Amino acid sequence: MKNKSVAIIGAGPAGLTAAYELARKGVSVKVFEAGDSVGGMSRTIPLWGQLVDLGPHRFFSGDPRVNTIWLALLGDEYSMIDRMTRIYYRKVFFDYPLKAMNALKGLGLMEAAHSLLSYLKVRIFPVKDESTFEGWVTNRFGKRLFTIFFKSYSEKLWGISCKELDSDFAAQRIKKLSLFEAVKSAIFGMGGSKHKSLIDEFAFPHLGAGVVYEKMAEKIGQMGGEILLDCPVISIHPAPGADTQPRLELEDGTTHTFDHIISSMPIIDAVEGMGAPDDILAHARQLRFRNTLLVFLRIDGACSFQDQWIYVHSPDLETGRITNFRNWVPDINQGQPDTILCMEYWCYDEDDRWHEDEATLVKMATGEAYRTSLLPIDSVKAGCVVRMPKSYPVYSTGYRGHLGPVERYLAAQENISFIGRNGAFKYNNQDHSMLMGILAAENIADGEHHDLWAINTDYEYQESSEKMAAAISKG
Repeated sequence: MKNKSVAIIGAGPAGLTAAYELARKGVSVKVFEAGDSVGGMSRTIPLWGQLVDLGPHRFFSGDPRVNTIWLALLGDEYSMIDRMTRIYYRKVFFDYPLKAMNALKGLGLMEAAHSLLSYLKVRIFPVKDESTFEGWVTNRFGKRLFTIFFKSYSEKLWGISCKELDSDFAAQRIKKLSLFEAVKSAIFGMGGSKHKSLIDEFAFPHLGAGVVYEKMAEKIGQMGGEILLDCPVISIHPAPGADTQPRLELEDGTTHTFDHIISSMPIIDAVEGMGAPDDILAHARQLRFRNTLLVFLRIDGACSFQDQWIYVHSPDLETGRITNFRNWVPDINQGQPDTILCMEYWCYDEDDRWHEDEATLVKMATGEAYRTSLLPIDSVKAGCVVRMPKSYPVYSTGYRGHLGPVERYLAAQENISFIGRNGAFKYNNQDHSMLMGILAAENIADGEHHDLWAINTDYEYQESSEKMAAAISKG
Protein backbone atom coordinates (compact mmCIF):
# COMPACT_ATOMS: atom_id res chain seq x y z
CA MET A 1 0.00 0.00 0.00
CA LYS A 2 2.94 2.37 0.29
CA ASN A 3 2.56 3.40 -3.36
CA LYS A 4 -1.21 3.62 -3.16
CA SER A 5 -3.65 6.32 -2.06
CA VAL A 6 -6.26 6.40 0.68
CA ALA A 7 -9.01 8.99 1.18
CA ILE A 8 -10.42 9.60 4.65
CA ILE A 9 -13.79 11.30 4.98
CA GLY A 10 -14.01 13.24 8.24
CA ALA A 11 -11.30 14.70 10.50
CA GLY A 12 -12.74 13.57 13.84
CA PRO A 13 -11.01 11.13 16.22
CA ALA A 14 -11.66 8.07 14.04
CA GLY A 15 -10.76 9.59 10.67
CA LEU A 16 -7.70 11.51 11.83
CA THR A 17 -6.32 8.52 13.75
CA ALA A 18 -6.67 6.36 10.64
CA ALA A 19 -4.88 9.01 8.57
CA TYR A 20 -2.15 9.41 11.18
CA GLU A 21 -1.46 5.67 11.37
CA LEU A 22 -1.47 5.25 7.59
CA ALA A 23 0.86 8.20 7.11
CA ARG A 24 3.22 6.72 9.71
CA LYS A 25 3.27 3.53 7.66
CA GLY A 26 4.18 5.45 4.50
CA VAL A 27 0.77 5.39 2.82
CA SER A 28 -0.40 8.45 0.86
CA VAL A 29 -3.45 9.92 2.62
CA LYS A 30 -5.87 12.74 1.90
CA VAL A 31 -8.46 13.81 4.48
CA PHE A 32 -11.69 15.54 3.44
CA GLU A 33 -13.36 17.49 6.25
CA ALA A 34 -16.67 19.31 5.80
CA GLY A 35 -16.00 21.76 8.64
CA ASP A 36 -13.39 24.47 9.11
CA SER A 37 -11.35 22.65 11.78
CA VAL A 38 -10.26 19.20 12.87
CA GLY A 39 -11.41 17.19 15.88
CA GLY A 40 -15.08 16.64 15.06
CA MET A 41 -17.18 16.60 18.21
CA SER A 42 -13.96 16.52 20.27
CA ARG A 43 -12.60 19.82 18.97
CA THR A 44 -11.71 22.81 21.15
CA ILE A 45 -12.80 26.33 20.22
CA PRO A 46 -11.75 29.81 21.43
CA LEU A 47 -14.51 31.75 23.18
CA TRP A 48 -14.40 35.05 25.09
CA GLY A 49 -10.63 34.84 25.46
CA GLN A 50 -10.75 31.27 26.81
CA LEU A 51 -10.75 27.73 25.38
CA VAL A 52 -13.79 25.44 25.60
CA ASP A 53 -14.65 21.95 24.41
CA LEU A 54 -17.95 20.98 22.85
CA GLY A 55 -19.21 19.57 26.12
CA PRO A 56 -17.21 17.50 28.62
CA HIS A 57 -14.59 15.36 26.85
CA ARG A 58 -12.37 13.43 29.21
CA PHE A 59 -9.86 10.83 28.05
CA PHE A 60 -9.11 7.35 29.33
CA SER A 61 -8.55 4.01 27.67
CA GLY A 62 -7.61 0.51 28.67
CA ASP A 63 -6.10 -0.11 25.23
CA PRO A 64 -2.32 0.44 25.07
CA ARG A 65 -2.40 1.22 21.33
CA VAL A 66 -4.71 4.17 21.92
CA ASN A 67 -2.75 5.41 24.93
CA THR A 68 0.55 5.18 23.03
CA ILE A 69 -0.70 7.51 20.29
CA TRP A 70 -2.28 9.94 22.75
CA LEU A 71 0.89 10.18 24.84
CA ALA A 72 3.18 10.44 21.81
CA LEU A 73 1.24 13.47 20.62
CA LEU A 74 0.86 15.26 23.97
CA GLY A 75 4.05 14.41 25.87
CA ASP A 76 3.70 16.13 29.25
CA GLU A 77 1.04 18.59 28.11
CA TYR A 78 -1.80 17.07 30.13
CA SER A 79 -2.88 16.63 33.74
CA MET A 80 -4.75 13.96 35.67
CA ILE A 81 -7.99 15.51 36.94
CA ASP A 82 -9.88 14.40 40.04
CA ARG A 83 -13.38 13.82 38.78
CA MET A 84 -16.30 15.53 40.48
CA THR A 85 -19.73 15.09 38.93
CA ARG A 86 -23.20 15.10 40.44
CA ILE A 87 -26.83 14.54 39.54
CA TYR A 88 -29.27 17.44 39.95
CA TYR A 89 -32.84 16.33 40.64
CA ARG A 90 -35.55 18.74 41.81
CA LYS A 91 -33.15 21.15 43.55
CA VAL A 92 -31.22 18.33 45.25
CA PHE A 93 -27.68 17.23 44.32
CA PHE A 94 -26.68 13.56 44.44
CA ASP A 95 -23.12 12.30 44.26
CA TYR A 96 -22.29 10.44 41.07
CA PRO A 97 -21.48 7.59 41.44
CA LEU A 98 -23.95 6.89 44.20
CA LYS A 99 -22.92 7.20 47.86
CA ALA A 100 -25.33 5.59 50.27
CA MET A 101 -25.56 8.32 52.94
CA ASN A 102 -25.70 11.11 50.35
CA ALA A 103 -28.49 9.34 48.44
CA LEU A 104 -30.42 8.65 51.63
CA LYS A 105 -30.18 12.27 52.71
CA GLY A 106 -31.14 13.56 49.27
CA LEU A 107 -34.13 11.28 48.86
CA GLY A 108 -35.37 11.66 52.40
CA LEU A 109 -36.28 8.78 54.67
CA MET A 110 -39.76 8.18 53.23
CA GLU A 111 -38.66 8.26 49.58
CA ALA A 112 -35.65 6.06 50.36
CA ALA A 113 -37.95 3.52 52.01
CA HIS A 114 -40.30 3.55 49.01
CA SER A 115 -37.31 3.12 46.69
CA LEU A 116 -36.02 0.16 48.66
CA LEU A 117 -39.42 -1.49 48.64
CA SER A 118 -39.67 -0.87 44.89
CA TYR A 119 -36.28 -2.54 44.44
CA LEU A 120 -37.24 -5.55 46.57
CA LYS A 121 -40.49 -5.92 44.63
CA VAL A 122 -38.71 -6.13 41.29
CA ARG A 123 -36.28 -8.69 42.69
CA ILE A 124 -39.27 -10.91 43.45
CA PHE A 125 -41.37 -9.99 40.40
CA PRO A 126 -38.91 -8.85 37.69
CA VAL A 127 -40.00 -7.16 34.49
CA LYS A 128 -40.29 -9.85 31.83
CA ASP A 129 -39.19 -7.73 28.88
CA GLU A 130 -35.57 -6.59 29.25
CA SER A 131 -35.21 -5.62 25.60
CA THR A 132 -36.02 -1.99 26.45
CA PHE A 133 -33.97 0.46 28.48
CA GLU A 134 -36.83 0.86 30.96
CA GLY A 135 -37.19 -2.86 31.57
CA TRP A 136 -33.44 -3.46 31.84
CA VAL A 137 -32.83 -0.64 34.33
CA THR A 138 -35.98 -1.27 36.36
CA ASN A 139 -34.90 -4.85 37.00
CA ARG A 140 -31.63 -3.60 38.49
CA PHE A 141 -32.87 -0.57 40.46
CA GLY A 142 -36.60 -0.82 40.87
CA LYS A 143 -39.25 1.34 39.26
CA ARG A 144 -38.93 4.26 41.68
CA LEU A 145 -35.16 4.76 41.30
CA PHE A 146 -35.46 4.25 37.54
CA THR A 147 -37.90 7.17 37.48
CA ILE A 148 -35.66 9.40 39.61
CA PHE A 149 -32.19 8.65 38.25
CA PHE A 150 -32.68 7.42 34.68
CA LYS A 151 -35.99 8.24 33.02
CA SER A 152 -35.92 12.03 32.64
CA TYR A 153 -32.29 12.37 31.59
CA SER A 154 -32.51 9.50 29.08
CA GLU A 155 -35.69 10.82 27.50
CA LYS A 156 -34.14 14.30 27.18
CA LEU A 157 -31.09 12.81 25.47
CA TRP A 158 -32.88 10.48 23.07
CA GLY A 159 -36.20 12.24 22.57
CA ILE A 160 -38.16 8.99 22.90
CA SER A 161 -39.78 7.09 25.74
CA CYS A 162 -37.49 4.74 27.66
CA LYS A 163 -39.89 2.01 26.54
CA GLU A 164 -38.79 2.77 22.96
CA LEU A 165 -35.05 2.86 23.81
CA ASP A 166 -33.11 -0.37 23.25
CA SER A 167 -31.43 -2.03 26.22
CA ASP A 168 -28.15 -1.97 24.25
CA PHE A 169 -27.60 1.54 25.57
CA ALA A 170 -27.90 0.32 29.15
CA ALA A 171 -25.71 -2.70 28.47
CA GLN A 172 -22.91 -0.50 27.11
CA ARG A 173 -23.06 2.20 29.75
CA ILE A 174 -24.26 0.70 33.03
CA LYS A 175 -23.85 -3.05 32.63
CA LYS A 176 -22.13 -3.73 35.95
CA LEU A 177 -24.16 -1.36 38.11
CA SER A 178 -26.98 -2.47 40.39
CA LEU A 179 -28.51 -0.89 43.48
CA PHE A 180 -27.05 -3.57 45.74
CA GLU A 181 -23.53 -3.24 44.31
CA ALA A 182 -23.68 0.58 44.35
CA VAL A 183 -24.71 0.70 48.01
CA LYS A 184 -22.18 -2.00 48.90
CA SER A 185 -19.44 -0.02 47.18
CA ALA A 186 -20.53 3.22 48.87
CA ILE A 187 -20.48 1.68 52.35
CA PHE A 188 -17.55 -0.71 52.09
CA GLY A 189 -15.39 1.09 49.51
CA MET A 190 -13.59 -1.26 47.16
CA GLY A 191 -15.50 -4.21 48.63
CA GLY A 192 -18.22 -3.54 46.07
CA SER A 193 -18.03 -3.43 42.30
CA LYS A 194 -17.62 0.03 40.80
CA HIS A 195 -19.24 0.93 37.53
CA LYS A 196 -16.41 0.78 35.02
CA SER A 197 -17.04 4.20 33.50
CA LEU A 198 -17.12 6.04 36.82
CA ILE A 199 -13.39 6.37 37.28
CA ASP A 200 -12.14 8.76 39.92
CA GLU A 201 -9.71 10.61 37.66
CA PHE A 202 -9.14 11.18 33.99
CA ALA A 203 -6.54 12.73 31.71
CA PHE A 204 -7.12 16.13 30.13
CA PRO A 205 -4.84 18.12 27.77
CA HIS A 206 -3.77 21.54 29.04
CA LEU A 207 -5.22 23.27 25.98
CA GLY A 208 -8.42 21.24 25.64
CA ALA A 209 -9.40 17.89 24.18
CA GLY A 210 -9.09 19.16 20.62
CA VAL A 211 -5.35 19.86 20.85
CA VAL A 212 -4.72 16.12 20.39
CA TYR A 213 -6.29 16.25 16.95
CA GLU A 214 -4.64 19.53 16.06
CA LYS A 215 -1.26 17.94 16.80
CA MET A 216 -2.29 14.84 14.89
CA ALA A 217 -3.19 16.94 11.85
CA GLU A 218 0.16 18.72 12.06
CA LYS A 219 2.01 15.39 12.13
CA ILE A 220 0.00 14.10 9.18
CA GLY A 221 1.06 17.14 7.16
CA GLN A 222 4.71 16.66 8.15
CA MET A 223 4.54 13.06 6.92
CA GLY A 224 3.23 14.12 3.52
CA GLY A 225 -0.50 13.72 4.10
CA GLU A 226 -3.05 16.33 3.10
CA ILE A 227 -6.03 17.65 5.05
CA LEU A 228 -8.67 19.61 3.14
CA LEU A 229 -10.99 21.71 5.34
CA ASP A 230 -14.35 23.12 4.22
CA CYS A 231 -14.42 20.28 1.71
CA PRO A 232 -17.57 18.17 2.17
CA VAL A 233 -17.92 14.84 0.40
CA ILE A 234 -21.33 14.41 -1.21
CA SER A 235 -21.21 10.72 -2.09
CA ILE A 236 -19.07 7.59 -2.23
CA HIS A 237 -19.16 5.40 -5.33
CA PRO A 238 -18.06 1.77 -4.99
CA ALA A 239 -15.65 0.27 -7.50
CA PRO A 240 -17.72 -0.71 -10.56
CA GLY A 241 -15.82 -3.95 -11.17
CA ALA A 242 -12.70 -6.01 -10.59
CA ASP A 243 -9.40 -4.12 -10.75
CA THR A 244 -11.22 -0.77 -10.47
CA GLN A 245 -11.16 1.78 -7.69
CA PRO A 246 -13.81 3.44 -5.52
CA ARG A 247 -14.30 7.16 -5.90
CA LEU A 248 -15.84 10.04 -4.02
CA GLU A 249 -17.70 13.10 -5.23
CA LEU A 250 -17.20 16.57 -3.77
CA GLU A 251 -19.67 19.41 -3.41
CA ASP A 252 -18.21 21.12 -6.47
CA GLY A 253 -19.14 18.09 -8.60
CA THR A 254 -15.61 16.79 -9.08
CA THR A 255 -14.85 13.10 -8.49
CA HIS A 256 -11.63 11.62 -7.12
CA THR A 257 -10.48 8.01 -7.30
CA PHE A 258 -8.49 6.24 -4.59
CA ASP A 259 -7.23 2.77 -3.85
CA HIS A 260 -9.18 2.76 -0.61
CA ILE A 261 -11.74 5.06 1.05
CA ILE A 262 -12.34 5.29 4.81
CA SER A 263 -15.61 6.98 5.69
CA SER A 264 -16.72 8.48 9.00
CA MET A 265 -19.56 10.47 7.39
CA PRO A 266 -23.03 9.66 8.80
CA ILE A 267 -23.95 6.14 7.76
CA ILE A 268 -27.32 7.25 6.40
CA ASP A 269 -25.70 9.82 4.09
CA ALA A 270 -23.15 7.25 2.92
CA VAL A 271 -25.82 4.70 1.98
CA GLU A 272 -28.00 7.36 0.33
CA GLY A 273 -25.17 8.39 -1.99
CA MET A 274 -23.94 4.91 -2.94
CA GLY A 275 -26.85 3.80 -5.08
CA ALA A 276 -27.77 1.10 -2.58
CA PRO A 277 -30.70 -1.25 -3.29
CA ASP A 278 -34.13 -0.06 -2.22
CA ASP A 279 -34.38 -2.49 0.70
CA ILE A 280 -31.04 -1.29 2.12
CA LEU A 281 -32.11 2.32 1.69
CA ALA A 282 -35.35 1.58 3.52
CA HIS A 283 -33.43 0.10 6.45
CA ALA A 284 -30.92 2.99 6.53
CA ARG A 285 -33.72 5.55 6.61
CA GLN A 286 -35.04 3.97 9.82
CA LEU A 287 -31.77 4.83 11.60
CA ARG A 288 -31.90 8.20 13.36
CA PHE A 289 -29.38 10.63 14.79
CA ARG A 290 -29.97 13.11 17.61
CA ASN A 291 -28.63 16.67 17.33
CA THR A 292 -27.00 18.67 20.12
CA LEU A 293 -27.45 22.35 20.96
CA LEU A 294 -24.65 23.76 23.10
CA VAL A 295 -25.48 27.07 24.76
CA PHE A 296 -22.36 28.65 26.24
CA LEU A 297 -22.89 31.26 28.95
CA ARG A 298 -20.27 33.75 30.09
CA ILE A 299 -20.60 34.15 33.86
CA ASP A 300 -19.29 37.14 35.77
CA GLY A 301 -16.40 35.88 37.92
CA ALA A 302 -15.97 32.39 39.31
CA CYS A 303 -18.85 29.99 39.97
CA SER A 304 -18.91 28.45 43.42
CA PHE A 305 -19.75 24.86 42.46
CA GLN A 306 -16.79 22.52 41.92
CA ASP A 307 -18.22 19.95 39.47
CA GLN A 308 -16.67 19.50 36.06
CA TRP A 309 -20.18 18.68 34.86
CA ILE A 310 -23.61 18.02 36.29
CA TYR A 311 -26.29 15.67 34.95
CA VAL A 312 -29.69 17.37 35.11
CA HIS A 313 -32.43 14.81 35.84
CA SER A 314 -35.14 17.29 36.79
CA PRO A 315 -38.03 16.91 34.34
CA ASP A 316 -38.94 20.59 34.76
CA LEU A 317 -35.69 21.67 33.06
CA GLU A 318 -34.93 21.03 29.40
CA THR A 319 -31.14 21.05 29.77
CA GLY A 320 -29.59 17.64 30.33
CA ARG A 321 -26.01 18.48 31.30
CA ILE A 322 -24.11 21.53 32.55
CA THR A 323 -20.33 21.80 32.12
CA ASN A 324 -18.22 24.23 34.16
CA PHE A 325 -14.94 24.88 32.31
CA ARG A 326 -13.48 26.72 35.30
CA ASN A 327 -13.03 23.31 36.98
CA TRP A 328 -10.93 21.47 34.40
CA VAL A 329 -7.38 22.83 34.01
CA PRO A 330 -6.28 26.46 34.54
CA ASP A 331 -4.64 26.68 31.11
CA ILE A 332 -7.95 26.70 29.21
CA ASN A 333 -9.14 29.73 31.19
CA GLN A 334 -6.24 31.73 29.68
CA GLY A 335 -6.02 34.01 32.73
CA GLN A 336 -9.59 35.27 32.30
CA PRO A 337 -11.57 35.95 35.50
CA ASP A 338 -14.96 34.89 34.11
CA THR A 339 -16.44 31.38 34.07
CA ILE A 340 -17.88 29.70 30.99
CA LEU A 341 -20.74 27.25 31.45
CA CYS A 342 -22.11 24.97 28.73
CA MET A 343 -25.80 24.04 28.84
CA GLU A 344 -26.64 21.02 26.63
CA TYR A 345 -29.91 20.39 24.82
CA TRP A 346 -30.82 17.67 22.35
CA CYS A 347 -33.17 17.77 19.36
CA TYR A 348 -34.15 16.10 16.11
CA ASP A 349 -33.95 17.90 12.77
CA GLU A 350 -37.72 18.41 12.72
CA ASP A 351 -37.95 19.84 16.25
CA ASP A 352 -38.76 23.55 16.57
CA ARG A 353 -36.04 23.90 19.21
CA TRP A 354 -33.33 22.99 16.66
CA HIS A 355 -34.33 25.94 14.47
CA GLU A 356 -34.66 28.64 17.13
CA ASP A 357 -32.44 31.71 16.90
CA GLU A 358 -29.46 32.28 19.17
CA ALA A 359 -31.06 35.00 21.29
CA THR A 360 -34.02 32.75 22.16
CA LEU A 361 -31.78 29.83 23.08
CA VAL A 362 -29.48 31.97 25.21
CA LYS A 363 -32.46 33.45 27.06
CA MET A 364 -33.86 29.97 27.75
CA ALA A 365 -30.51 28.57 28.95
CA THR A 366 -29.90 31.62 31.15
CA GLY A 367 -33.27 31.22 32.84
CA GLU A 368 -32.67 27.51 33.44
CA ALA A 369 -29.21 28.15 34.85
CA TYR A 370 -30.68 30.60 37.37
CA ARG A 371 -33.42 28.13 38.34
CA THR A 372 -30.80 25.58 39.41
CA SER A 373 -29.44 28.11 41.95
CA LEU A 374 -25.92 27.27 40.75
CA LEU A 375 -25.18 30.91 39.96
CA PRO A 376 -26.41 34.33 41.12
CA ILE A 377 -29.19 36.12 39.29
CA ASP A 378 -27.91 38.62 36.69
CA SER A 379 -24.44 37.01 36.57
CA VAL A 380 -24.72 35.95 32.89
CA LYS A 381 -22.88 38.48 30.75
CA ALA A 382 -23.16 36.89 27.27
CA GLY A 383 -24.22 33.76 25.42
CA CYS A 384 -23.22 31.80 22.33
CA VAL A 385 -24.78 28.79 20.58
CA VAL A 386 -23.02 25.93 18.76
CA ARG A 387 -25.18 23.49 16.80
CA MET A 388 -23.93 19.92 16.38
CA PRO A 389 -26.03 17.89 13.91
CA LYS A 390 -26.06 14.09 14.03
CA SER A 391 -24.12 13.80 17.27
CA TYR A 392 -25.79 10.72 18.80
CA PRO A 393 -26.90 7.51 17.02
CA VAL A 394 -30.30 6.64 18.49
CA TYR A 395 -30.62 3.08 19.80
CA SER A 396 -34.40 2.86 19.45
CA THR A 397 -35.98 -0.55 19.98
CA GLY A 398 -35.51 -2.73 16.92
CA TYR A 399 -32.65 -0.64 15.54
CA ARG A 400 -30.47 -3.73 15.13
CA GLY A 401 -32.98 -5.16 12.68
CA HIS A 402 -32.31 -2.17 10.45
CA LEU A 403 -28.61 -1.72 11.15
CA GLY A 404 -27.75 -5.38 10.48
CA PRO A 405 -28.66 -5.38 6.75
CA VAL A 406 -26.95 -2.00 6.31
CA GLU A 407 -23.75 -3.29 7.97
CA ARG A 408 -23.71 -6.39 5.75
CA TYR A 409 -24.19 -4.29 2.62
CA LEU A 410 -21.42 -1.86 3.54
CA ALA A 411 -19.05 -4.63 4.66
CA ALA A 412 -19.34 -6.16 1.20
CA GLN A 413 -18.04 -3.01 -0.53
CA GLU A 414 -14.50 -3.59 -1.81
CA ASN A 415 -11.86 -1.15 -0.54
CA ILE A 416 -14.27 0.98 1.49
CA SER A 417 -14.24 1.04 5.32
CA PHE A 418 -16.72 2.66 7.70
CA ILE A 419 -15.61 3.89 11.13
CA GLY A 420 -16.45 6.32 13.94
CA ARG A 421 -19.59 7.21 15.86
CA ASN A 422 -21.42 8.45 12.76
CA GLY A 423 -19.78 6.24 10.16
CA ALA A 424 -20.55 2.96 11.96
CA PHE A 425 -23.63 4.11 13.92
CA LYS A 426 -22.06 3.31 17.29
CA TYR A 427 -22.20 5.33 20.49
CA ASN A 428 -18.40 5.55 20.69
CA ASN A 429 -16.23 7.35 23.18
CA GLN A 430 -13.08 9.08 21.85
CA ASP A 431 -10.95 6.01 22.55
CA HIS A 432 -13.33 3.65 20.75
CA SER A 433 -13.24 5.87 17.65
CA MET A 434 -9.45 6.12 17.81
CA LEU A 435 -9.23 2.34 18.06
CA MET A 436 -11.43 1.95 14.98
CA GLY A 437 -9.03 4.27 13.11
CA ILE A 438 -6.01 2.24 14.24
CA LEU A 439 -7.55 -1.06 13.16
CA ALA A 440 -8.75 0.34 9.82
CA ALA A 441 -5.19 1.48 9.10
CA GLU A 442 -3.83 -1.98 10.00
CA ASN A 443 -6.32 -3.63 7.66
CA ILE A 444 -5.19 -1.44 4.77
CA ALA A 445 -1.44 -1.14 5.35
CA ASP A 446 -0.64 -4.42 7.09
CA GLY A 447 -3.13 -6.81 5.53
CA GLU A 448 -4.96 -7.46 8.81
CA HIS A 449 -8.60 -8.54 8.88
CA HIS A 450 -10.07 -6.75 11.89
CA ASP A 451 -13.86 -6.69 12.03
CA LEU A 452 -14.40 -2.94 12.42
CA TRP A 453 -18.12 -3.42 13.04
CA ALA A 454 -17.32 -5.33 16.24
CA ILE A 455 -15.65 -2.40 18.02
CA ASN A 456 -17.71 -1.25 21.02
CA THR A 457 -20.04 -4.24 20.77
CA ASP A 458 -17.96 -6.11 23.35
CA TYR A 459 -19.50 -4.57 26.43
CA GLU A 460 -16.58 -5.60 28.60
CA TYR A 461 -14.35 -3.20 26.64
CA GLN A 462 -15.14 -0.12 28.67
CA GLU A 463 -13.32 2.44 30.75
CA SER A 464 -10.93 0.93 33.29
CA SER A 465 -9.46 3.06 36.05
CA GLU A 466 -6.74 0.54 36.87
CA LYS A 467 -5.57 0.11 33.29
CA MET A 468 -5.73 3.83 32.69
CA ALA A 469 -3.65 4.62 35.78
CA ALA A 470 -0.99 2.12 34.75
CA ALA A 471 -0.87 3.29 31.16
CA ILE A 472 -1.14 7.03 31.32
CA SER A 473 -0.79 8.50 34.81
CA LYS A 474 2.48 10.36 35.41
CA GLY A 475 2.22 9.65 39.13
